[in-house]
Amino acid sequence: MIDVVLPVLDEAAALPWVLQQMPAGFRPLVIDNGSSDNSAEIARKYGAEVFHEAQRGFGSACARGLAECTSDIVCFMDCDASLDPRELPAVIAPVLSREAELVLGRRMPEPGAWPFHARVANRLLARTVGRRCSMQISDLGPMRAARTEDLRSLNIKDRRSGWPLEMVLKAAEAGLRVSEVPVTYLKRAGRSKVTGTLRGTITATRDMGRLLA
Repeated sequence: MIDVVLPVLDEAAALPWVLQQMPAGFRPLVIDNGSSDNSAEIARKYGAEVFHEAQRGFGSACARGLAECTSDIVCFMDCDASLDPRELPAVIAPVLSREAELVLGRRMPEPGAWPFHARVANRLLARTVGRRCSMQISDLGPMRAARTEDLRSLNIKDRRSGWPLEMVLKAAEAGLRVSEVPVTYLKRAGRSKVTGTLRGTITATRDMGRLLA
């Protein structure tokens, strides 16, 4: 069984679809980060194990999920229906075959799924990270997989939007091999707390810029 960490903040609309698509052999760990809707109840109804993380922040939810993980390999993905859990087997394949220690899902967006400002910001950030870390990456995608102990050994500190970037930076610093596999990027359910608004994108970019500095 492979644990899948799903950070959740008010995702009642998306949770049923996401959890119903979870493939056999993958165990969803929903980390409720202070939802004001009934996300936690819906997650339990559809078979997920639910943990409540009081400290707000995407990184706080991810860190809690990593701490609760019991499988040798752990996956992370957004829980807004923008990513299809049925693609998780392809994401973990390079980890299982030991071709890579960290695998990122390179998003292949359907029309209208990825706002222009967010796509440009992500592309520029990925290029900057690639140059700095001497690696070929084109997307800092939210669907990813790695061996659990490898991630724990990185001691990721950020508890906000910079958590995914810090994972990649510290993985490169530790000599872990980072690779990408293509995954479909769908129109999410509802509006994103980050890429759905210009303000959210700026906040995330600021958090990540601080890490790069």
